[in-house]
Amino acid sequence: MALVKMSRILEWAQENNCAAGAFSVGNMEMVIGAVRAAEEANTPIILQIAEKRLKQSPLDLMAPMMVSAAKNASVPVAVHLDHGLTMDCIRQALSYGFTSVMLDASLLPFEENIAMTKAVKAEAATFGATVEAELGVVGGNEGDTAKHEILCTDPDKAKIFCEETQVDCLAVAIGNAHGNYPVLPSLRFDVLEEIDKTVDTPLVLHGGTGITPEMFRKAISLGIRKINIATASFDALANAAKAYTADVESPDYFTLSPKMADAVYENVKKHIGIFRNQ
Repeated sequence: MALVKMSRILEWAQENNCAAGAFSVGNMEMVIGAVRAAEEANTPIILQIAEKRLKQSPLDLMAPMMVSAAKNASVPVAVHLDHGLTMDCIRQALSYGFTSVMLDASLLPFEENIAMTKAVKAEAATFGATVEAELGVVGGNEGDTAKHEILCTDPDKAKIFCEETQVDCLAVAIGNAHGNYPVLPSLRFDVLEEIDKTVDTPLVLHGGTGITPEMFRKAISLGIRKINIATASFDALANAAKAYTADVESPDYFTLSPKMADAVYENVKKHIGIFRNQ
């Protein structure tokens, strides 16, 4: 297949009553593992990286690798900027060939979120790219030390937001949070059901690490079409590296690298099966 717009993958998810996995990556091994899992499952995926992760994984290095991997994959792959915070970063991602960008203005007042999302939508249109936005506040943090309290998405505001911005997909807050959950979250499926009834826009669930398969499937039945997985993949890679270095007297990169890729592959493969209701 090839590099595709995220909207194409969202349409596939809608047609198949499932969710597309959006897997965050931070190095070559993560890209290799995620794409291999998608190819083996013959399933489209989204490769993504968040703006606040670029300190560790610079965009000028990650973007060409992600785009090249997508172009050479045997399944459709979209490349997405997750949690974009600045127009400069969004423009850079688009110029590198990302087929989707997300503006996260969820902490701003409602009208400002709408205005900024409109501006990003106009910018992305010149590249033919998809736009994701967020309404409500997903808990936890996305790469910094600031913790955000959960503020569930208002279904009525979601309707106005989607009509005003014509955004391609909307990340909602229903009790989900970024990072590892200290306890199993209590997701507000009643809120999600009302949002799904109110808007026609594909819905996105952030903070997927730690949510049970049953909860994922319930969310998918209520309109979730994209699910983000980040922490679980980063943890899998780190744990694989730790286990390898603890087990051998003289660790070497050429043995370590495939073990890290395999760990991400296993995590992505597991989530693809869940998201496809398999």
